[in-house]
Amino acid sequence: MKLNLKNPIVFFDLETTGTSINADRIVEICYLKVHPNGNEESKTLRINPEMHIPEGASAIHGIYDADVADCPTFKEVARSIANEIEGCDLAGFNSNRFDIPVLAEEFLRAGVDIDLSRRKFVDVQVIFHKMEQRTLSAAYKFYCGKNLEDAHTAEADTKATYEVLMSQLDRYAELQNDIAFLADYSSFNKNVDFAGRMVYDDNGVEVFNFGKYKGMSVADVLKRDPGYYSWILNSDFTLNTKAMLTKIRLRELTNK
Repeated sequence: MKLNLKNPIVFFDLETTGTSINADRIVEICYLKVHPNGNEESKTLRINPEMHIPEGASAIHGIYDADVADCPTFKEVARSIANEIEGCDLAGFNSNRFDIPVLAEEFLRAGVDIDLSRRKFVDVQVIFHKMEQRTLSAAYKFYCGKNLEDAHTAEADTKATYEVLMSQLDRYAELQNDIAFLADYSSFNKNVDFAGRMVYDDNGVEVFNFGKYKGMSVADVLKRDPGYYSWILNSDFTLNTKAMLTKIRLRELTNK
């Protein structure tokens, strides 16, 4: 089966230092670009995170400080990566909750202006969990009939994710071979920010998705409790969350 594409789609996977999303750093990235005509091109890069890779993270992906000591930093390759994925939709395994937020933070730290919000995001893990409730290795075995060798390496996980999606399209008649459909199907929430701290409700209104104001309109909260905005900006939230909150605040101030 060939993916029905209007735009190129980039399947990608990140291996990281394993800290929180706003503090995490990429140590390896692999992306597989699939073009509408079926052509494929892939690339794998090791990244120097400019920090110690915790032993727990190294035990999972097998990448240690010495392995990336002479590798480029993300800032040095960010523009090249942004150019590679320009105009492409994005797909991954648990990418909506992890890879995309981490990638967005790295671009922001690198000072590279890229609008990921215009892309469609297909999360193969969400499709899998809605259908079967398993892990990537189990998904690969279940859908593709093969054992996933070198699991937790960016290249193996990226290629496996692509193969799993193709097998899902073959298996489930209710899945449309359409990126807009798959992006919508593989999203549990309609996120305002990549970390999902704010989401759109059924009426398309931005609401908080955490804390004491969960479920309440962001605009209303900013009006009744202006200090909440300052608290978020000075707390341990992602740069993207703070930027989207600021965008809403400026919009509300302009519309007064």
